[in-house]
Amino acid sequence: MAEGTFAGRGVIVTGAGAGIGRGIAGAFAHQGATVVGVDINADGAAETARLFAEERGTVVAVGGDVATSGGVEHILREALRHLDRIDVLVNNAGVYPNCPVVEMPDEQWDCVIETNLGGTFRMCRAVARHMIERGTAGHIVNIASGAYKSARRGASHYCASKAGIVMLTKVLAQELAEHRIHVNVVSPGLIDVGRRGDVNPAYKDTLLRNIPWGRMGEPAEIAQAVLFMSSPAASYVTGAVLDVDGGSGGGRFFLPYSRG
Repeated sequence: MAEGTFAGRGVIVTGAGAGIGRGIAGAFAHQGATVVGVDINADGAAETARLFAEERGTVVAVGGDVATSGGVEHILREALRHLDRIDVLVNNAGVYPNCPVVEMPDEQWDCVIETNLGGTFRMCRAVARHMIERGTAGHIVNIASGAYKSARRGASHYCASKAGIVMLTKVLAQELAEHRIHVNVVSPGLIDVGRRGDVNPAYKDTLLRNIPWGRMGEPAEIAQAVLFMSSPAASYVTGAVLDVDGGSGGGRFFLPYSRG
């Protein structure tokens, strides 16, 4: 992608305090955008802004919670203090606890659905209203996961939220096309976000055996997919899901050849 592709553009990235969100925020700043990096962990968002202070663009930290309407109103209000307009929204904020359905308390289900799916809905609604009012031809990129199409034990709430994000995206792509607003999904596979203690090693090793590319992905690789989906190069792409997973979503790579 040409240097400075997003110069002068206004971008909001949620979940920007670490991992994939931090990588996305930095990639937009490198391309010259003014980025509002949102995270419920305000210190994490501030660290992201500090890390990318020398880029062509700027990352401004905003603490905020996408799980409530009041939180989203606060995020939008703070974002518009720094942005002349919003050209790109990236919904990356998410939580992913692990619990079997028969043991799951209501509070955990509600937290995951309200943060992952509800937060994406509320941010899309707020930013789409702003884009329509301003007449901005914009891009919304929602971050899913291979969980949108592949179930796993302990992740009923997470899988349901990511599947919901995909269908929400497809509906919004139809509803917002007349306003020249693209809505797409980038779906990461197993990504190395630097957290070693919160993932079962057997879970990670099993997933690695099903990745044809033979390794975990990097946040920068997800960021490049998001940049593409937000760029003029994707002018005829909307309602689409781009899997960035090293091929793991293609099938059961861990199986041997069935004959011979």
